[in-house]
Amino acid sequence: MTAPAMDVSAQPKMKKPGLGWPVILIGSILVIVVCLFPFVWMGLSSIKTLKELYSVPPIWWPAVPSLDNYYKVLFESNIPRYFLNSVIISVGSTGLALILAIFASYGFARFDFKGKAFWQAFVLVGQLLPTAAIIVPLFITLRVLGLVNTYWGLILVYMIVTLPLSVWMLTSYFKAIPVELEEAAIIDGASRMGVLFRITLPLSLPGLVAVIVYAFVTTWNEFIFALCFATDSSVKTLPIGLAEFSTEFNTDWGAVMAASVVMTLPIALLFLVFQKMFVGGLTAGATKG
Repeated sequence: MTAPAMDVSAQPKMKKPGLGWPVILIGSILVIVVCLFPFVWMGLSSIKTLKELYSVPPIWWPAVPSLDNYYKVLFESNIPRYFLNSVIISVGSTGLALILAIFASYGFARFDFKGKAFWQAFVLVGQLLPTAAIIVPLFITLRVLGLVNTYWGLILVYMIVTLPLSVWMLTSYFKAIPVELEEAAIIDGASRMGVLFRITLPLSLPGLVAVIVYAFVTTWNEFIFALCFATDSSVKTLPIGLAEFSTEFNTDWGAVMAASVVMTLPIALLFLVFQKMFVGGLTAGATKG
């Protein structure tokens, strides 16, 4: 007896090895290198001598690493004072913006009132205004209130800058939380404030972290407002302090790079600690609800 003919078309076809993963891997490596290169170069430049910084062709690795630039920055300049000023102003403005954003966002997410759509759009209008258009009105306002060259002046200005986007981010996240959870708590006797602080905010922790990181980084790196509203050394922030190493005729690039490393470390640590929550807070508010 002859064996039955095998149906070739019924046999599974072997897939040819694709080039997808190698391309993705190579692309990812290139992106990482491009993103990290400025920070690596900044760190290496901070431990070079002035001669090595100006050498042509450039010297990639210093022959004898030196901490003289860090000594100059930390002990012979006002950078420590500016660092403290940046911490006070950034923490203050971030905390104030977070408190106001929580209540405004919860109102937009949970209550219906006349003109709600208009006020939501009106909040975002502040984010669309160019910086140059609001510097003069803000300066006049701060001068009338006596807040020029004060911590509170910069804290209020930075709160105004970061509040619109903070409200928008938290509103999207609050809408993603099932309203049935809050209704069940209200039926059990919880007040509206109790529901907000005991149920909504704990469930919104990733969103809160995203707002905190956004507001803190924005105020920490801000330059224009600090340059205009903080001309006294007792209030100047780190971005302004970096410019003091540049004069009309020369720039101390070693000190600039060392001060930049000092300025970058808090932001890097903040992202490392809250990385997962920050990414989760951004994506959850954008994909749910």
